[in-house]
Amino acid sequence: MSVPHPSSAEHPLDDPVRTALTGTHAHFARSRGRVLCYPDDVAPWFVTPEAPDAADWSDVAALAGPGGAVTLTAFREPPPDDWEIVFHAPGVQLVDAGVAAAPDPEAVRLGPADVPEMLALVERTRPGPFLSRTVELGTYLGIRHGGRLVAMAGERMRPPGWSEISAVCTDASVRGQGLGTRLIHAVAHEIRERGETPFLHAAESNTNAVRLYESLGFRLRRRTEFLSALVPQHSAETGTGTQDARTTALR
Repeated sequence: MSVPHPSSAEHPLDDPVRTALTGTHAHFARSRGRVLCYPDDVAPWFVTPEAPDAADWSDVAALAGPGGAVTLTAFREPPPDDWEIVFHAPGVQLVDAGVAAAPDPEAVRLGPADVPEMLALVERTRPGPFLSRTVELGTYLGIRHGGRLVAMAGERMRPPGWSEISAVCTDASVRGQGLGTRLIHAVAHEIRERGETPFLHAAESNTNAVRLYESLGFRLRRRTEFLSALVPQHSAETGTGTQDARTTALR
């Protein structure tokens, strides 16, 4: 299995999970030794040192718990051989290079009370990781038709000066109407209003999405990889929660 070998992060987006968890999202950070992660009901991302040793992987296992899911990006080394790899794919990171950011008159702000509807939309559309507290990471906007949530987009990782647009999804009943594009523009507007710059990730294989993002004014900044693995059930350490990587891996 090939893995990326980034140099020590010099730019906030070189290791966006780390810079988010040590910056804007520091209040979410869980840590053990040299390992950082989000709470398991917020986001599946973990951060390991550039050259993790056995003690680091033990700390990851303790945070995730036996059978728990660990999702990584900007990593040097894959997990130990006895961890089950359930998702591993190349990805791309794109940054704002002239997105036509603008508020949308139909977009409504979504919050904790909307989470059941948001989770149902995610289940129908599979945009990638969205959990019961993901809405707390930043601004989420949605569009309703007949009172029903049919499209949404929001923010996930927020390294200092940057904010990732994520969870862009549209119900099958309204696809082709440009709702996703409108919400990307609206979320990008919210980000720029704070003096930050939008960016996003996509699976490299999702060529339609990458082409769409490029047509909207995003440009490729770097290539990366995404990996989700399950901690062995026999792990001696007991963590604080588990997730199923099959449902939280980046798509």
